[in-house]
Amino acid sequence: MSILVNDNQKRTRLVLNIAVLLLALIRFASKDMTLQKTSFFENVVIDIVAPIQKSVTTVHSKVTGFFQNYVANVDASRKNIVYQKQIADLKGQLFELDEVLRENQRLKNFLQFGKSIPYKQVLAQVVAWDSNSDNKVIRINKGLDQGLRLQAPVITAEGLVGYVFRLTNDFADIITVLDPNNRVDGIIQRVRTHGIVEGYSKERSIMKYVSRTEPIILNDVVITSGLGNIYPKGIKVGTVSRIERESYGITQHVEIFPAVDFSRLEEVAVLVGTKSIEKEKQWNALENMDEEGSKR
Repeated sequence: MSILVNDNQKRTRLVLNIAVLLLALIRFASKDMTLQKTSFFENVVIDIVAPIQKSVTTVHSKVTGFFQNYVANVDASRKNIVYQKQIADLKGQLFELDEVLRENQRLKNFLQFGKSIPYKQVLAQVVAWDSNSDNKVIRINKGLDQGLRLQAPVITAEGLVGYVFRLTNDFADIITVLDPNNRVDGIIQRVRTHGIVEGYSKERSIMKYVSRTEPIILNDVVITSGLGNIYPKGIKVGTVSRIERESYGITQHVEIFPAVDFSRLEEVAVLVGTKSIEKEKQWNALENMDEEGSKR
């Protein structure tokens, strides 16, 4: 009997356990997870774990963003360096092209200006200024080997520069119209008055021996007369920039502003004459001297 009672109790317990388990499963299956209410223990766990999770997530996002930005910045920096080099190269090319265009324009002006002058022109670049003479002497990169000769006149499209006074095989020194040792027989174009133009200062020349009765005015143009057997006739020397008529004496003080801007002088043309031209120039000089003597 006791064995039967024990068996019945075991079966009853098994049935009850199975029933409880079934009820628990049914309750879990029908439970609304979205409306689940957390227990006190779960609240404590969430309050402790959530900040840690937030920190980990934040750090992860920042680290990920940092590496992404770093890679992007490195790539952008490399591209920026390449672009800057390309821009610098393009600017250099534009600068070179601009210089070529400017030089071509100056040479074009030389050619146009030289058509009226019966001389062979040797184009040269200015390579130095004499620092001891306030830019009154310049050096060019052409010499005897290129056909230059002593006392050959030097000009630009704007006007007279000076003449060759010292030569080597590949270089020449030019004494400019700003130097007191350079004397140019000039004519005031409007009134045909003669005078001798000499260097006076770093930026001016002076025209001597002009009678105080001559009606010259400011901005009158001074050109070469062709006398002196150096300069051809008709090359612009400069313009009258100052006149002083003193109450005594027979001449007037006339300052000339040069036609050539020596501070920006880069290229010049040296006039080299043939033997026939040299002979013609000498005959013209003699004829001019005879005409001047007959007028007097």
